[in-house]
Amino acid sequence: MRKKHLLISMALMLSLLLTFNVSARPLSATAPTLGTAVSFVALGGSTVTNTGPSTINGDLGVWPALGVIGFPPGVVTAPYTIHAGDAVAQQAQSDVTTAYDVLAGAAVDVDLTGQDLGGLTLNPGVYSFSSSAQLTGMLTLDALGDPNAVFIFKIGSALTTASASSVAVINGGSGCNVFWQVGSSATLGTTTSFQGNILALTSITLNTGATIIPGRALARNGALTLDTNTINGSACIAQQVTSTPINSATATVAPPTDTPAPTNTSGPAPTNTSGPAPTNTPTEEEEEDTPASTATLLPVITALPRTGGAPIRSEGLPWGLVVVVAGFSTSLLVLGVRAYRTNYRRKH
Repeated sequence: MRKKHLLISMALMLSLLLTFNVSARPLSATAPTLGTAVSFVALGGSTVTNTGPSTINGDLGVWPALGVIGFPPGVVTAPYTIHAGDAVAQQAQSDVTTAYDVLAGAAVDVDLTGQDLGGLTLNPGVYSFSSSAQLTGMLTLDALGDPNAVFIFKIGSALTTASASSVAVINGGSGCNVFWQVGSSATLGTTTSFQGNILALTSITLNTGATIIPGRALARNGALTLDTNTINGSACIAQQVTSTPINSATATVAPPTDTPAPTNTSGPAPTNTSGPAPTNTPTEEEEEDTPASTATLLPVITALPRTGGAPIRSEGLPWGLVVVVAGFSTSLLVLGVRAYRTNYRRKH
């Protein structure tokens, strides 16, 4: 009887231990370096246009085009400024491209293709959509108590939010560590309350009243279109200037180049209505004093995503190993039972 209990207990304990270790494998995500683009919260490729009293808390730029239209009535708050077609904006676009490529190459933890982000609660990790992504309602991102927790969304084509949708980061996380790599264009619906850094291959449109706090809207090739919006990335600028994450695919950060304020624009001359434009970008000295790749923002992740709805597929979970472990444990259990029966028959 004792041998039976011992063999069965050993089989069950081994099965539970191995299965737990396999299924509890954490997800991982690493924030990319934005380089000299760290001070930019609004960036366009073909043009930047604004309607209404938009407020930009961070540098605003465009390259390779020259056109920044609608400032004023839009305002870039001091000490930040506008870079229209200058060398600073050019380098920022180059660094955005590097960061975009790093995000595109990140290993996927969970495929969310076909699911609406609205109503989901997700833990730190890398999520993907093979085509477009839709947000209707609230998306909750749970940092699990880790202030450095990183969320990456790889979207094959367009990102669209419905009116009054929102992104909430809870349990000690920061919207500055949320990254949206968009394969075409991103459109935020009216009064959407968004968080995170949007890096779009083509264009970004914020409809009336939409906000990104905290975060950035960085369009590589197309237009950045604003309409009475607020983009506040000041907290993200401070965070990434003082702590640059390590990523082997990221280029070394070079300090931005001093250039005079541009005068050649396709619309009204860009001005900073909150005060005189500074001669240097606000983070040049900090960037020069901060060595590249000096700290790691790797989140300590302890659980798989909780979606709050239909189950989602994890590409990274080794189901083959789970099957092998389960089969091995079952074999041990069968052997234990047989040994018990054999011993019982001999005694009787």
